[in-house]
Amino acid sequence: MKRVLLALTLALVVFVSGCETSENELVVGLECNYAPFNWTAANASDESVEIDGVSAYCDGYDVVMAEHIAEELGLDLVIRKIEWDGLIPALLSDEIDVIIAGMSPTPERALTVSFTDAYYQSEQVLVVAADSVYANATSLDDFSEAAVIAQLNTLQDGLIDQIDGVNHQTALNDYPSLVASLSSGVSDALVAELPVAESIISNNNDLVIVRLGENGFSVAEEDVSVSVALRQEDSTLLGDINQILSSIDEETRNAWMSEALTRQP
Repeated sequence: MKRVLLALTLALVVFVSGCETSENELVVGLECNYAPFNWTAANASDESVEIDGVSAYCDGYDVVMAEHIAEELGLDLVIRKIEWDGLIPALLSDEIDVIIAGMSPTPERALTVSFTDAYYQSEQVLVVAADSVYANATSLDDFSEAAVIAQLNTLQDGLIDQIDGVNHQTALNDYPSLVASLSSGVSDALVAELPVAESIISNNNDLVIVRLGENGFSVAEEDVSVSVALRQEDSTLLGDINQILSSIDEETRNAWMSEALTRQP
């Protein structure tokens, strides 16, 4: 076991040392698998950016935001595709400069990283089968005993426990897996933020969104916001990015999201 851990540690060191950042670049980490915030595309487009070290491209709302921030900073944008659970470790190990990945600035994450002001605010909803008994739900109580699932290590997974008597299923790593679980009937509902839910149903006509309004999840403001994550010592960069974000009006942000929803795969 010790040999396995040592091997993994050495592999991580080698990987990180081969991914150093440059003073002339803004290296952004994201999973490229969280449409409409970010997704992987095989071909280039006006909005996409080539993924570092991969013969593919990343597109989405986060990428447009990252391009704008990099341009305002006078830096070249580099996109690195990293699994969700690896994003904060990659930031802390200097593999990337910032995380722009639909990440909520939760108090737990703020213990290790700093967050900018919000660059998007959303709503937490459930996605269910259109022909299920849950499609007409009007409150969380209607999901009592339902099998509900969400992405691993996310706000959404934590929200499930607000449903009394829920069957809280084991979280999965990515949304394609979550949608497959829902579509196959293994799960009755999945929790997602609204833009992601809209992305899901645009590609799955047998699924619908349940929006519960005041009868839905209880969330703090940071729970419905997404922000850029940085290392805590990068206070100057934090201030610069906040200044850039303050110059982007809500109409522009909503337009970028609408366009991302339109062109998502």
